[in-house]
Amino acid sequence: MTPRSSRLSIRHVTGFIYDGFAESSYNEARMTPLSSSRQHVLDASIRTSPIASQLTYLDYFGSAVTAFDLHERHRQLEVTAEALVEVTATERGAAALSLEELRSPTVVDRYSEYLKAGPRTVLPRDLHDELAGETLNQEVDDLAAHVSSFVRDRVAYVSGSTHVTTTAFESWTQKTGVCQDLSHLMISFLRGHGVPARYVSGYLHPVADAAVGETVLGQSHAWVEYFCGEWVGVDPTNGNDIGLHHVVVAKGRDYGDVPPLKGIYHGAPSRALGVTVEITKLA
Repeated sequence: MTPRSSRLSIRHVTGFIYDGFAESSYNEARMTPLSSSRQHVLDASIRTSPIASQLTYLDYFGSAVTAFDLHERHRQLEVTAEALVEVTATERGAAALSLEELRSPTVVDRYSEYLKAGPRTVLPRDLHDELAGETLNQEVDDLAAHVSSFVRDRVAYVSGSTHVTTTAFESWTQKTGVCQDLSHLMISFLRGHGVPARYVSGYLHPVADAAVGETVLGQSHAWVEYFCGEWVGVDPTNGNDIGLHHVVVAKGRDYGDVPPLKGIYHGAPSRALGVTVEITKLA
């Protein structure tokens, strides 16, 4: 019998190391999963070292933000986010809107920010024309599946081949990228066809048949949601729909709206502490 839900414990550690001291810093963490119809956050916390007071709020796109600042000298900033999440399989709602319906003034006005190309997602017109020649008269769901395959067939997933500032066009040109890049490319092509699309960051449990209680090295991951009367998720990196192993953390127009940790500081040069994601299947 196909499972209808999963319960996952997630531990995510990241931060910065300074060559000397940081005198002060102001930070935002988007590392807390969202509760929705498909996932319920049973428990969540964020700890910082050094310890700092926190302010938590929802940003414009509905993502949970933990803001904190430090005013004591520190050589390292470490942020640990832990969450217990239950993910449930959900059914699609009403039939998808047609492309013509998506181009109505009402939809275009409401979802305009998910239809415009930004610096990270802009692509030359001829690339959109190349895809358009293969997708005439497709339904929205079929179009999304085709775009996912189109991107995955032309851009190879190569870990470490790009960085967080890489644009969709740069990734397309070098024909390699990571989940962030494949998501940016898919978003660009969907928007070019008049389909609202947004960037989703989260976690992916990489072992489908993991034993209950087994802790594995998970992944910070990115995928896409497109609007067709409701928001539907698709993972262009793995070529599948969003399932029980995907945990949503934040959503926005592109990666720039959802970085797990960002901020400004005064002090010595810094480098990333690295990222560790551990996921334990509990049910």
